[in-house]
Amino acid sequence: MMQKEIPRWLAGGFFIVLGAVICLPVLMLASGSLADGLEWKQRAAGYLRDTREYIEWHWIPDYPTLEHYRRLLFLSPAFFKLFWNSVGMTAGILLGQLVIAVPAAWAFAVYRFRGKGLLFSLYVILMLLPFQVTMLSKYLVLQDAGLMNTRWAVILPAIFSTFPVFLIYRSFAGIPAELLEAARVDGAGELQSFVRVGLPVAQGGILAAMILSFLESWNMMEEPLTFLQDKSLWPLSLYLPEIAMDQAGYACAASVITLTVSLFVFAIFHDALEQGIVTSGLKA
Repeated sequence: MMQKEIPRWLAGGFFIVLGAVICLPVLMLASGSLADGLEWKQRAAGYLRDTREYIEWHWIPDYPTLEHYRRLLFLSPAFFKLFWNSVGMTAGILLGQLVIAVPAAWAFAVYRFRGKGLLFSLYVILMLLPFQVTMLSKYLVLQDAGLMNTRWAVILPAIFSTFPVFLIYRSFAGIPAELLEAARVDGAGELQSFVRVGLPVAQGGILAAMILSFLESWNMMEEPLTFLQDKSLWPLSLYLPEIAMDQAGYACAASVITLTVSLFVFAIFHDALEQGIVTSGLKA
């Protein structure tokens, strides 16, 4: 018995509703960032005072204001300090992963050596381990190396992340062996084969890995909270917990600005990310 296909309009309507539900928290942030402090106190008093009163939420504030953004962008030096900390850490991580992960993925995909399968399986296992499992070992290594409470304590462990290697490896593994052999016959050395054949073919997977690493690095919280005691070194992701509960509108504005960076990067590289994941043989 043949199963009936779901009507296209019904499937489209379902995903539209699902997308709207997923976007509700973002819309609430945007709405809350435009409400002044008095309106927050009137409508969310039960939440701010930690009581059991219901919250009265209006999607459009009665008296919209940009005061929270003005205060954040022009009267909060600490916000910009943490912002540039995030930029520096994220840039360091991405550059380091390009230097380490891309050649490592090339070696796994192209060369044959003893223990390759075991080593790659170890990479996959490490990729699945959460930060809480490896936190102590990282802490001890960084402590002995004298890197605790420095930006390198956050950057170096992330540089040697196994996920970019795994994702980029799938792109390199798709290169036909005949193409590499033809390059060698034409006199290309290993470095030339890597630069002229490997990088152009795998550029989609490399870009996808860098975008995903950016999103992860920009929003990281556990690593800097564990390895950085000096708050002046914290990234922007740790700025929000420092905001008092009675500054809800201010916190919403900070969240919107922080989220805007990720949305901006995702909007620009969305097609490249999707294509890179497909090229790497993974399902989006």
